[in-house]
Amino acid sequence: MQNNQPNLIYVFADQLRYQSLGYAGDKNAQTPNIDAFAAESADFYNAVSGHPVCAPYRASLFTGLYTPSTGMVINEIRLATNHRCFAHVLKESGYDTSYIGKWHLHGNYPGRHYDAEMSFIPKGPDRLGFDDYFAAYNFHHSFYGAAAYYHLDTADKIYCEGYEPDAQTDMAIQRLKAHTESGKPFALFLSVGTPHDPWEPGNVPGECLERFKNTTFNLPENYKPDNDPYADRWAKLDHNQREELPEWMRIYYAMTANLDDNFGRLMQAVETLGLADNTIVVFTSDHGEMFGAHGRRAKNIFYEEAVRIPFLMRQPHVLPAGGNSACINIPDVMPTLLGLMGLPIPSAVEGHDLSGCAKGEPDAFKPSGTLMMGTGATAIYQDGHEWRGWRNERYTYAEYLVDGTTLLFDNQNDPMQMKNLAGLSEYKAIQDKLKANMYAEMERINDGFHPCSYYQENCIEDRIIKPRPTPARF
Repeated sequence: MQNNQPNLIYVFADQLRYQSLGYAGDKNAQTPNIDAFAAESADFYNAVSGHPVCAPYRASLFTGLYTPSTGMVINEIRLATNHRCFAHVLKESGYDTSYIGKWHLHGNYPGRHYDAEMSFIPKGPDRLGFDDYFAAYNFHHSFYGAAAYYHLDTADKIYCEGYEPDAQTDMAIQRLKAHTESGKPFALFLSVGTPHDPWEPGNVPGECLERFKNTTFNLPENYKPDNDPYADRWAKLDHNQREELPEWMRIYYAMTANLDDNFGRLMQAVETLGLADNTIVVFTSDHGEMFGAHGRRAKNIFYEEAVRIPFLMRQPHVLPAGGNSACINIPDVMPTLLGLMGLPIPSAVEGHDLSGCAKGEPDAFKPSGTLMMGTGATAIYQDGHEWRGWRNERYTYAEYLVDGTTLLFDNQNDPMQMKNLAGLSEYKAIQDKLKANMYAEMERINDGFHPCSYYQENCIEDRIIKPRPTPARF
């Protein structure tokens, strides 16, 4: 039995930046399967993770809302469950749903992520509509042994055999087989924990690491030996960490090669099961990684290495393959995919439906740019790190709340963002326009550009976000 409604497979890595893939031009990358998929896909090469942190990304992905409306301003707080989310629409429309991997929307006690109380997401509203198959954990970043586990419908830990991403891919393939046998339309979300740190030899298969034994990894061209003064503690590097950067990159690329192997296995299953023509497949990531660029590590910043992500969408005969210059952002993902699937878009959604743009329709809506933001330190309430930014197909504009510092980069002529053009008279008109666009979008979504402490005091209690009437506004 076959269905005529398009299926959805959404694969997202953790901390995989666009720049570290072969199809994007990285000669060190070993990603033949992802590269082949890119050649068959709509390649949104200006895709950004508009709030490049794990939990804020996921909150926006499933709600279609920006961070000021989800309240997920930092990691390690728990999302309110009063939103009408992606999987709710899927279930209401007759879809079976599967979710496998990292969740990161349920923890509210930092440092206790291995406690079942934190890592187990119980059946019910906390699963945001993923009511069929849910093999997940809140978060962890060690991928072997006692640290690599998931939960089903009880708090019992189920340990992965071998390397966690391999086991997750096995589960995903089994779910594809089950979905195919049922004949119902389905949506499968696979949230892979790699290539997130820790970048240690014991956290990646030795065979994958061996592939890079003769590869030289150099510090980035825009590396700075001093920490960015706006960096939070997750973004700072000490002397020993700076010495380790090349080896960290080796392990990161080895993890990415394993990710590529598993994506290839998943796509082979799609072909073998006859799902390719009627399935939208997305390959993407939640955010990138800095590796010392601009004096930073990690994410949570407007620089390209952190915000720019792969975003590949394939559905043969529906989505034309090739580059698509639209600046798609994470709040746009839910409405765009629902639009492609012919399903209703909740009225509270703040992102844009770019389905027409994805299909290459000549008169389709295409945004002039997109809003980016950081609302605090990565996982603690701390003022002084907040920023807003606007990125279009050529420029990035950003400003910090703490002191009003502004930055402007020409990403076409200065892709490493090494020359700040803000304040130069010849760029005043461009800067003024980008700033106006940014503030207009902030006004549209009711973003007050508050310090992190504002949300802590007004919107969150015991690290659990207070519910607000839909549409949520904090």
